Order: sequence, then C-alpha cells, then structure tokens
Amino acid sequence: MGRSRADVTWDGRPVLAIESSCDETAVAILDASGAVLGERVLSQQDHLPFGGVVPEIAARAHLAHLPGLVRTVLDDAGLAVAGLGAVAATCGPGLIGGLLVGSGLGRGMALSLEVPFVAVNHLEAHALTARLPGLTADGAPFPYLLLLVSGGHCQCIAVEGFGRYRRLGGTIDDAAGEAFDKVAKMLGLGWPGGPALERLARDGDPKAHRLPRPLIGRAGCDFSFSGLKTAVAQRLAALPAPLSAGDAADVAASFQAAVADVVADRVGHALAVMPAARLLVVAGGVAANGALRDRLTTLAAARGIGFAAPPLRLCTDNAVMVGWAAIETLRAAAAAGIAPDELSVPARPRWPLEEMATRFAVGVQA
Repeated sequence: MGRSRADVTWDGRPVLAIESSCDETAVAILDASGAVLGERVLSQQDHLPFGGVVPEIAARAHLAHLPGLVRTVLDDAGLAVAGLGAVAATCGPGLIGGLLVGSGLGRGMALSLEVPFVAVNHLEAHALTARLPGLTADGAPFPYLLLLVSGGHCQCIAVEGFGRYRRLGGTIDDAAGEAFDKVAKMLGLGWPGGPALERLARDGDPKAHRLPRPLIGRAGCDFSFSGLKTAVAQRLAALPAPLSAGDAADVAASFQAAVADVVADRVGHALAVMPAARLLVVAGGVAANGALRDRLTTLAAARGIGFAAPPLRLCTDNAVMVGWAAIETLRAAAAAGIAPDELSVPARPRWPLEEMATRFAVGVQA
C-alpha cells in the first residue's frame, strides 16, 4: 500500500514540468538548483490555416504528443521516471482543454511515483522566470516590477515576494500581442504575426505614419491598443492597393514604434508608484520583440535600475519556467512546514495572480 499523500514530501530530486496552457506542448526537467537537465517544446502547426489557436485542436495535440515528449526529455536528462522527486504542471490560466490534458498527466505521474504534485500558475511562472539561476547577475531579488506582455496578457505587476503580487495596471481591451497578430493579419503576414511583423518593420520608417499613442501621458498604468489597431486599419485603407512592400514595412515600423512608446510610458508610471523596485523585468511572448526590449532597456537605465529579460526561448510558453516556479513553491512549502502536494488544485481557465497570496501561511523572501 502506498504512503498517505500527507506524508509525501520533496526529497530534492529533479522536478519534471509540463506546460500545455495554449498551443505549445512543452516538457522540462530541472534539478533542485534550477539547472535544466532536459527540455523540449513542440510548437503546434495545425492552427495556421485558421489564423489563431483552435482550443479543441490544441487539446488533441497535447494529448497526442505529451507522453512521447515526456519520454524524450527523460532520455535527454539521462533519468528513469523513478528518479523524479516531484511533478509539476500548469493548471491555469489558459485553454481548459489543454490544461486538463497536461495537469491530468502530471497528477497521474505524481500519484504513481508517490511524489508531490505542484499546480503551477502560468502567470506566476512568467513572473519568476527572471530568478532562474544565471539569468540575472544578482538573482533578481524581490521586489521588482514585472511587465507581462503576451498574446493574452498585458500587465504591470509588483512582484513583492514569492506569492505576493500586486497588479498595478493592465489592458482595458486588446493585449499587445493580440494587437501585433491582428495588424500582421491586416498586412497579410499570417499567424502568428508578431515575429513576422518585427522582421518586416526592420525595413520600414517608424516615422512614416502618425499613429495614436493610447493613454500615453495619463495617470495610472493601464494599457489600450484597440484604438491603435483601428488607426492602422484606416491608414491601410487609405494607401494604394495592392499594398507595396515599402508601404507595408512603413506601416509595420510605425505600429511597432507606437506600441513601444505606449508600453514605455505605462511602465514608467508603474515604476513611479513602486519606488522600491531596483529591477524591471519583462516576460511573455512579446518580450522577444527587439524594439520593445531596446525601449525598456533605455527606460531602466534612465531610472537607474536594472533590466532583465529572459532569453528568447524562455519568453514564449515553455516548461522550464513551470519547473522553476515549482521549485520556488516546493522551497516555500518546506519553509512554511507545509506538505507541498497540490493534487486537489483544479485546472482553471482563469487564475488571478492575487490569489497566490493565500497559498502558504508563510511567504519566502530573497
């Protein structure tokens, strides 16, 4: 007979992590120090004809590929499944079908191995990525300001400690990544549009079109990109058809510059209300955009604080960040004297970061 789950604790052996919240099927294994022993990401291609992620297709792809991906990563790490000390999986927020597939596999593995299961919040995983060993010179001590910018999220978050997050502002309509994808579609670039638009913008003049900068200069840290997207559509309608390569590049460059201006302004406001922050961290898929990184690097330097952005492979959805969030969770649970097992935490499409404050009675500081 197996042990009671109340007796299951982490013994410091490697953690296997699963990410399946959207259209990336990802698995990684990290050791107790956070070193990556193996990782794989499978980017689903079946959504391309539809111009966006189809939830049912994503869930079926996760179901088809996750077991084989787990075996491959175990082989990469040189581990047998019995050598794992914990299993983690993203349980939200995200597309519920994919979350159920990934978390279901993770729970089953944890039960069979009699090791802890960690239910990871996808947003928290992004928030803690900068603390991965070797990414920042000082290990990204708390507190710091996080700009989480992706296809589904655009938020300024005060990261005050493990499990302690304060949302300072967010988008009131489209997320920045969503706006990138929609403008890219207007330009005939297909999906996903962000990387293609950035490549096109390199050949364009960012001052060619005067586009609005929504909310710029206003109080607060909220974002808005819907009006900017509409303005781009109006500019394209006024240009000669068919659209020339030069005109397309100019529109792309002008749009990208407008987004960078808006984000820099909003982040500047967030830093003003978080004077204790000595570090600005950007995470999420749009954090891979070079123009945006340049603007934020300049902003941080002007404020006399550090700037940290994950390497490009860790900006988009990945299992390394899930594994690291699990390690931080396991450490915090041990410090609080709590059994680090979360089999009962359900998969959920919405999971606000603010709810993480009630996870443990005792928080962990840097």
